[in-house]
Amino acid sequence: MARSLARTSRRRFLQGAAAATAGLTIGFHWSGVPRVAAAAAADGVLAPNAFVRVAPDNSVTVVIKHVEMGQGTYTGLATVVAEELDTDWAQVRAESAPADASRYNNLLFGKIQGTGGSTAMANSWDQLRQAGATARAMLVAAAAAEWGVPAAEITVERGVVKHAASGRSAKFGALAAKAAAQPVPANVTVKDPKDFRLIGHRVPRLDTPAKTDGTAQFALDVRLPDMVIAVVQRPPLFGATVRSLDPAAAKAIAGVVDVVQIPAGIAVVGRNFWAAKQGRDALKIEWDDSAAEKRGTPELAAAYAELAKQPGTPARKEGDVDAALAGAAKRLSAPFKFPYLAHAPMEPLTCVVKLTGEACEIWAGDQFQTVDQGNAAKVAGLKPEQVAIHTLYAGGSFGRRANTVSDYIVEAVSIAKALGADGKPVKLIWTREDDIRGGRYRPMYVHAIEAGLDQKGELVAWRHRIVGQSILAGTPFAAVMVKDGIDATSVEGASTLPYAIPNIGVELHTTDVGVPVLWWRSVGSTHTAYATEVFLDEVANAAGKDPVAFRMALLKGSPRHQGVLKLAAEKAGWGRPLPKGGGRGVAVHKSFNTYVAQVAEVTVAPDGKIKVDRVVCAVDCGVAVNPDVIKAQMEGGIGFGLGAVLYGAITLKAGAVEQSNFNDYQVLRIDDMPKVEVYIVPSAEKPTGVGEPGVPPVGPAVSNAVFAATGKRIRALPFSGGANA
Repeated sequence: MARSLARTSRRRFLQGAAAATAGLTIGFHWSGVPRVAAAAAADGVLAPNAFVRVAPDNSVTVVIKHVEMGQGTYTGLATVVAEELDTDWAQVRAESAPADASRYNNLLFGKIQGTGGSTAMANSWDQLRQAGATARAMLVAAAAAEWGVPAAEITVERGVVKHAASGRSAKFGALAAKAAAQPVPANVTVKDPKDFRLIGHRVPRLDTPAKTDGTAQFALDVRLPDMVIAVVQRPPLFGATVRSLDPAAAKAIAGVVDVVQIPAGIAVVGRNFWAAKQGRDALKIEWDDSAAEKRGTPELAAAYAELAKQPGTPARKEGDVDAALAGAAKRLSAPFKFPYLAHAPMEPLTCVVKLTGEACEIWAGDQFQTVDQGNAAKVAGLKPEQVAIHTLYAGGSFGRRANTVSDYIVEAVSIAKALGADGKPVKLIWTREDDIRGGRYRPMYVHAIEAGLDQKGELVAWRHRIVGQSILAGTPFAAVMVKDGIDATSVEGASTLPYAIPNIGVELHTTDVGVPVLWWRSVGSTHTAYATEVFLDEVANAAGKDPVAFRMALLKGSPRHQGVLKLAAEKAGWGRPLPKGGGRGVAVHKSFNTYVAQVAEVTVAPDGKIKVDRVVCAVDCGVAVNPDVIKAQMEGGIGFGLGAVLYGAITLKAGAVEQSNFNDYQVLRIDDMPKVEVYIVPSAEKPTGVGEPGVPPVGPAVSNAVFAATGKRIRALPFSGGANA
C-alpha cells in the first residue's frame, strides 16, 4: 500500500453593447500594452474589448475580467480605474467581461482568463491604472481640442473636466463621443500615490445594493423560456461507473422529462427541481466499483504515517540536517494530521446551458472561463469561440469552481447534448449533499517535523516531511508547477519557511489515492502554516523563549514578516495577563505575497471546550486599495479558517464519504465567531492578494493559545476530533 500511495496521481449578467449608448472604450492586448480602440459601431458604441467605458449619461462602466464571488473584486478593480480616471465614485458601474482570453486573461496565469490564487488585484493593478489614465487623457485631449486651450492647463476632478483660466467645464458624458475620436496615446502617466483620493479610502461596495435588494443574479436565479432542471446521481464511490440502469420508476414521477446517462453518472431532467430530485431518488442503478477507491480514512492515515517515517523527495535542502540533529543538545519531534476538507460554498455548483449545433451559451459564477470554455466546447463538439460564458455573481467558491476538468460545466453541457442540443436551456443544480460528497477536496495530509536546539537554545536543525496527494498532477498546470517530483502546492509555506535556520530539509511523499482533490482557500498553506507555526511554538517553549521574541530573532532577514508580527503583538497586548483559563497564541505566515500575523485569545473551560474570544490580525498587502474590503477579507478568512480547524473533516469509510450536509460537516456558526481586529501595514509596494492569506495563521494562533491556557498541543485536526497531546 505504501508503494502504491507513493506514486503520483493527479449578479450581474454581462451587459451587451445594446445596453450602452455612444461612449468611449479603451482596450488592451493581453500583455497590458494600450492599443488603438476598435472602430466605433454605427450607433457610436465602440467594440466591447475594453476595461473602461464612458457613456453620455456620465456613467463610467468598468469591465471586470474576474468573477465576483464575495471577495470585493468589482469594487477593488473599479477603484483602480476610477482613481486614475478621476471620476466620481457615484458614476461607477461594474460589468462582467465576456469569456475571451485574448483580451481578458489573467496576466499572472498567461493566456488564461480566470480568478484564483489571490491574483485579481495583483495582475490588474498596472493594467487598470493604465486603462483609467488613458481614458482620462483622451477626455482631456477632447476638451483641449474643443476649447482651443493647452491640455496641460486642464484639470479633472470627480467626473468634471475644467479649464480654470477660461471658466470652461464639461462632464465626462458631454465629452465621451469626441474623446472616442481622439487617438489612443501610446504612453500615459499614472498618478503619484500622494494624490490618491479613492485608493486607500473607504468607498461603498458596488455589489452591495443588488445583494441587499435581491436583484443580484446568481446561476440559481436564471430563468429562461422552456428551461428544464437537472440533477445527477453520481457514484457512491470515487471511480465507480454505471453497470446497469432501470429508469422506469424515475420516469413515472410526475414532472420528470427524461433520464439520460452522462460520463459523470445518471441525470434526471424535470420541469422543476423537486420533480427531478424525486426522480433521482427513484432511480435503480447498479454500480461497477471494480476500479473505485475503497480505502477508508483509518487505512489511509496509517499508510501516510508509515511514509512519514521514510525519507521523501527533497523540496528544500540547506546545510546538513542529519548531522545537526545528531549533535543537537535537545531534539524535538511531532506528527501533524490534516483531514480532507470540502469547500462548501454557500451557493452549491449550478449553471445553465443553452446548446445548439452552432453555439453554446453558459450562465454561471464562472471562475475559470478559458478552461471551462475549452472543456465545454470539447463536449459539445464546437470550437471554444462558439462557447459564450455569462459570468454571474458566485455565492462563494474558495477554489471549488476553478477546476481543470470543469466538472459541473461539463455535466450541464453533457446533459444538454444528450437531450438533443435543441436549444432548450438546461439548469443543472447540485444539492448540498452533492456538494459535500462530490469530491474535489483539500487533500488529506500527514506531516512529521523534527528540530534540534544547541546548548544556547538556538534552533540549528529542522526536518519536515509532508505526505499527501498532488493537486496539480495530471492537470495543465503540472508542467509549470511540478518540478523534479515536487508539487509546489504541496510544500508551499514549508519549503519557503522564512526563519533563519542553518540546517533545514523539507521532503515530500506524493500519494496515489482515488479521491478527487483540488486547491482550497490558501492551498498548501492550509496545512503547512499550521504545522510549522505550532511546531515552532513548541521549539520556542523548549528553548525557554517567548514565542514572539523567538520568531523576531529568526526573521531578521525578513522585515515584512517582522513588521506584521510586531504590529499584531503590540495591538493584542502581548504579554498582558489573561484571566484563569485564558491563553494567547501567535502565528505569522506569508502566502500569495501577502504577510499576515495573528494573535488569538482563547478561553478553555474546565470541560475542555474551547472558546476563541479575540483575534488580532496585522496584514501587509502592499498598497491598500480598499481598506474596508481588506478588513472584510481578513475577517472572512479568519472565520473560514477557524471553522475548518475547529470542526472541518471529510472522512471515508470503505471509500465512501461519511458526511452529507451541514449537520455533519459543520462550518463556523455566528456564536463561534470571535471579535476580530484588523490592522493594515502602510506600504508603497504594489498590491498583493487578500482573499486567501487571512486563512493560514488563524489555526496555529488558536492552537498555540490553547497550549498557553492548558499546556496541551493540538496536532490532529479538527480540534473536535482526533487524539492530541
